[in-house]
Amino acid sequence: MRRHYLVTYDICDAKRLRRVFKTMKGFGAHLQFSVFQCDLPDIDLVRMKAALTEIIDQREDQVLIIDLGPTESHPVKRIESMGIKAEWEERRARVM
Repeated sequence: MRRHYLVTYDICDAKRLRRVFKTMKGFGAHLQFSVFQCDLPDIDLVRMKAALTEIIDQREDQVLIIDLGPTESHPVKRIESMGIKAEWEERRARVM
């Protein structure tokens, strides 16, 4: 089952910040500076957490993963933006 997640992070080191950003681009749509919307099956959530665990410093950095619920029964129908216009990336399946 796929679920929607909102992932936000606060990374203290510039090198780790770049690595977290590049990692997150593989899992979701970039919404704001340190915010991603992800639509993931359980296995990809585990992979994302494992990848982030390898990058972040547990004593200095913070990653929040907010579960917005199942994709099928409660799809995210609208994200409202105020101020600068938000642009959403279209997500496509990719084969690795």
